[in-house]
Amino acid sequence: MGAETVISICLGIGLAASVGFRVFVPLFVLSLASYTGVWELNESWEWVGSLTALLILGVATIVEIFAYYIPYVDNVLDSIAIPLAGIAGTAVMVSTVADLSPVVTWALAIIAGGGTAAAVASSSGITRLASTTTTGGIANPVVSTVETITSIAMSMISVFLPYVAIVLAILILYVIFRIYRKFKSSSA
Repeated sequence: MGAETVISICLGIGLAASVGFRVFVPLFVLSLASYTGVWELNESWEWVGSLTALLILGVATIVEIFAYYIPYVDNVLDSIAIPLAGIAGTAVMVSTVADLSPVVTWALAIIAGGGTAAAVASSSGITRLASTTTTGGIANPVVSTVETITSIAMSMISVFLPYVAIVLAILILYVIFRIYRKFKSSSA
């Protein structure tokens, strides 16, 4: 496995973790990186770097970010975010992985990309639910802002510093695991 392949896997996992916070932010950042020539996508995914895809993903990103500031809409979005994050996490992983057979690429994309995104989205949904129940939703805009900033930062780091992104993704998953264990032990 060459260095380019390892970098592409790190990028994919970092973007997949970002997808768990906001579905469209990492897709938009990946589209922008491809459009500007910062990152080259797999041949069958080059369309993501087109001007049309960039504009559509840009609008979707803005709509998604602002929708999380609307009471009750944020909770509805969280309920559909987990399956969408799994799909988007798989897609960003497939679009970025280089020099692997299709079977290995898809297996890695589903497990590492979709799994990472779904795990982060699940924890994000639990955080918003806890915020809603403990503060009546008053703190949800703060949670939304933190999630959006984290998604943007993680997406940018993934594109420009993929090795750092994989470390941050592992750290995020570790924190999620710790919170889950604490939540599970307190509810038991």
